[in-house]
Amino acid sequence: MSTLSNLEAANMNDPIVHIDHHEQEASIMVFGFWIYILSDLLLFATLFANFAIFSSAYYGGPHGNSIIEGEKLFDLKYVLVETFVLLFSAVSYGFAMIAAKKNQLCIVKAFLGLTFVLGAFFIALELNEFHHLYNVLHDPSLNQAHLVSAYFSAFFTLVGTHGIHVTAGLIWIAIMFFQLSKKGLNHHNQTRLSCLSLFWHFLDIVWIGVFTAVYLLGVLSVSYTHLTLPTKRIV
Repeated sequence: MSTLSNLEAANMNDPIVHIDHHEQEASIMVFGFWIYILSDLLLFATLFANFAIFSSAYYGGPHGNSIIEGEKLFDLKYVLVETFVLLFSAVSYGFAMIAAKKNQLCIVKAFLGLTFVLGAFFIALELNEFHHLYNVLHDPSLNQAHLVSAYFSAFFTLVGTHGIHVTAGLIWIAIMFFQLSKKGLNHHNQTRLSCLSLFWHFLDIVWIGVFTAVYLLGVLSVSYTHLTLPTKRIV
């Protein structure tokens, strides 16, 4: 019995066994996070399908008989700025991961800080856009019937859900910054950084879908409709 205990103690003190244990634990954690990402993918797929259905079955959306033109609702240049800000935050986080692999803690924290600033700037731009849409939709010169629109419900649900996820990512980055300051680049923090990387880049991919399906196709569809069909004004 004592011989078995000595062998177990020797294995626990063996650095190779210790490293293998951490790698196995990290692999399980990352695999579990991949399952979460897949479940989140199903959530966004449902929201995209919901938006696709209501984008042509509504009262006040920019694809149909609305008195609000898509060009007035959405400023593609503004949304393009949002897109580049979020994409640059992904690049910044990529540099943080490269520095983490090299055990360069200060550089990791610097790029994490930059990622946080860019992500917060993206949320600020999105909130400003929502404020703009609120003002447009509540313009007293327009027929207020367009406010009861399934299109806008689908729009705010899809874009707002993405924004909530980005906000959650920012909170996670702040927590990771605290953890790195306290414990450094240990095995647990390395794994957490990898999971956060998956989450942040997943949100970038989702936003590309939002930009294409909601903003780009929305404005182009309205422009095409106005060129080919007479617009019926809602009385």
